[in-house]
Amino acid sequence: MTSYFIQAFIYLVAAVIAVPLAKRFGLGSVLGYLVAGVVIGPILGLVGQETTTIQHFAEFGVVMMLFLVGMELDPKGLWAMRVRLIGLGGLQVVLTAAAGTAIAWWLGLVWQTALAVGLIFALSSTAIVLQTLNEKGLAKTEGGRSAFSVLLFQDIAVIPMLALIPLLALPELMGAGGDDGHASLSLVAHLPGWAHALVVVGAIVSVIAGGYYLMPLLFRYVIGSGLREVFTATALMLVIGIAALMSVVNLSPALGAFLAGVVLANSEFKHELEANIEPFKGLLLGLFFITVGAGINFSVLAAEWVAVLSLGLAVIVVKGLILLGLALLFRVHGSNGWLFTLSLAQAGEFGFVLLTYSVQNNVIPTDISQILSLVVALSMFLTPLLFIAYDRLVLPRYLIAKNDDREADTIEEQAPVIVAGVGRFGQIICRLLRANNIPIVALDHEIEQIENLRKINIKSYFGDASRSDLLETAGIEHARLLVIALDDRERAVQMVKHVKHVYPQVWVLARAFDRGHGYQLRDAGADDVISETYHSALELGGHALTAMGVHPMRAKQMTWAFVQNEDAHEDELFATWKDIEGGNAFGPRYSELFMKLEEALNSAMQQDWPEPQRQDVPIWTSPEQGQEPKSQQQPSNGVQ
Repeated sequence: MTSYFIQAFIYLVAAVIAVPLAKRFGLGSVLGYLVAGVVIGPILGLVGQETTTIQHFAEFGVVMMLFLVGMELDPKGLWAMRVRLIGLGGLQVVLTAAAGTAIAWWLGLVWQTALAVGLIFALSSTAIVLQTLNEKGLAKTEGGRSAFSVLLFQDIAVIPMLALIPLLALPELMGAGGDDGHASLSLVAHLPGWAHALVVVGAIVSVIAGGYYLMPLLFRYVIGSGLREVFTATALMLVIGIAALMSVVNLSPALGAFLAGVVLANSEFKHELEANIEPFKGLLLGLFFITVGAGINFSVLAAEWVAVLSLGLAVIVVKGLILLGLALLFRVHGSNGWLFTLSLAQAGEFGFVLLTYSVQNNVIPTDISQILSLVVALSMFLTPLLFIAYDRLVLPRYLIAKNDDREADTIEEQAPVIVAGVGRFGQIICRLLRANNIPIVALDHEIEQIENLRKINIKSYFGDASRSDLLETAGIEHARLLVIALDDRERAVQMVKHVKHVYPQVWVLARAFDRGHGYQLRDAGADDVISETYHSALELGGHALTAMGVHPMRAKQMTWAFVQNEDAHEDELFATWKDIEGGNAFGPRYSELFMKLEEALNSAMQQDWPEPQRQDVPIWTSPEQGQEPKSQQQPSNGVQ
């Protein structure tokens, strides 16, 4: 028992140290887990042979992930993606398997082994790709949805692959396979083909029908107990039971969990199920990635590093070329096409499953399987780097190209007010000025935002507002006011510096994202800076006071006192940030001053307020002090 505790502690310590470091350097959590596994496994030798057993257990995280993914879809959504699911996914599996088979045969493997190798490398890593897409907020993009379609088809394709591999057995490998001596439980192992098909169909129908009709009844029964831990146990029982059912009929557990998730997508228990399963999914996926890194055999790698590295790069290049061609065929253009290509160019965790299965069924020799296992692990290890390349090399170029494809509009008018940036913030400013008949020139480098303004008859022009030539054409030399509402923090600061240096007479109003950005804008010379969330947060804070029983009039007084306190100390805070802290961060001196001003704010809130005209205006007190909640208070004149 002690050894289990020590091993668990080692895995957790590795994750706690490596993952936050990887996130801090922009490498993503997946690469952090993989590096942690390499350090505690091959490098330090803190974990050993148990990693293979733990990996089989941790693969259940993939099952949970697909269950949660299925819950984000409904049958209509699944039907809507049928073209890419079957067309894009089917072509990817067939073409990649054919290419892998041809290369393996060219390298001297018999056709049966070559075909098994092609099937193994046709699959991509569902765990890494979906985890990274969700982590980076790319799952809803066109490239992300296309990648998901292919991954889903690959999970379905595992079923016929598992059925095909035993038919490829080589007589010369009989008796020398990797059978571990204990067979898995199977209900269809010795059934004829027609009976096997009936059992498979029956299992799928059972999952769908049970999820639709029986699960809601079970969850209502469990909720009646009032015990949250029992609901958690029920959620785990559901996923584990479906995975076990799929396994005993030789289907992919991940596919069964996905179908169950789709069935429960519209259930009233959806959000509770997600909340209960998400922590287990995250831990198991992290453990899986650690075991992949820890399972790298450095002795084989040292002996065959040229072959492993060459094959690993070949897998990524060949799959990438096929995926890029499919992206063009299915019109997944631009950065989405590269996202689709780079995210799926690796081998996947199901490759380990097929590889082990191939060895056990005398299709792939053990010595070759060791090299192929390293190739699969290496390609998975390189996947986070491909996402980094997408973020830092591909995406910036396409963002620039997207804006450079169209020449900046010719600005035909000049106005006393120039608005730079007409997104959700700048649009409101433009509407307010236009409503008061104040002439404006609006600039933005996003064509969609320009089109939105033109729909409501506000004159606007496409172009980068930070370009000095466009500002000059828009009349910055004679303008009275420049409003900067750009979504790019650094560009906004640089634009303020340029305008105040060249046109110091122009009054510059700037939108800040937060307090630190506001200080940067003030330091650059902005005449007036407004935080984008400040006044909306004040408004909502006033509503919060009212909801807690404070009279609306008293709530207005308190929020106004908050504003006065902020304004009274704003210059002092800014001076501390700029002079003492060097304008780089919020250091200890700034934090100390800020806490003193918070005390002043608390004192301001406790001041004696002037009596309102009405005498029944309450200040909120806790229920222990006898204050009735707001819902029980009805002012006599109906004011809420």
